[in-house]
Amino acid sequence: MIAVIDYDAGNIKSVEKALLHLGQEAVVTRDRETILSADGVILPGVGAFGDAMEKLNAFGLAEVIRECVAKEIPFLGICLGLQLLFESSEESPGVEGLHILDGKILRIPSKGLKVPHIGWNDLHFPRRGRLFEGIDTRDDDTLCESKGNPYVYFVHSYYLQAADESIVTATTEYGVQIHASVEKGNVFACQFHPEKSSGVGMKILRNFVEIASR
Repeated sequence: MIAVIDYDAGNIKSVEKALLHLGQEAVVTRDRETILSADGVILPGVGAFGDAMEKLNAFGLAEVIRECVAKEIPFLGICLGLQLLFESSEESPGVEGLHILDGKILRIPSKGLKVPHIGWNDLHFPRRGRLFEGIDTRDDDTLCESKGNPYVYFVHSYYLQAADESIVTATTEYGVQIHASVEKGNVFACQFHPEKSSGVGMKILRNFVEIASR
């Protein structure tokens, strides 16, 4: 069973729907025991960093997330869920993130580009991460272009600058280099939305489900 953490953020139901499409049992919950007994845990979300941290703390979920990581339960942050795993965000000065991983969330510089960044961008892999196993081959299912880089769907105004680049498993370019995905131990995170990224995204979620089932 995969627990999808419910903290009144947007996009939670679409992640649940994608998991069910894969034939995976999924429960949207904020119950501590349910979360800690899950095979894997997902923290999705869209919204403001400060509001999200306020809700995680109010529901007692910040501590539950730290317990998940300490118990080495496979954990996946998606979009805002990635940002919350780090130290802080320029979106909400003075608000401390979960700080499970080291790094900061910065505003995307406009540089003549539209912000928020909404749309499809290709991924590059500085190192092979387990979420991306089997998705960089050139076939229709993975929506890869001729050079073999898969495309995924982004919606965000802020981006990750990880302190330790060795945890970065995927990057993209949008005015700056964006750390689009990270992996450290049992913790995984994606700035993009796998649940909205067609064949590539479903493969990423399937890879996470398989990691959780081991």
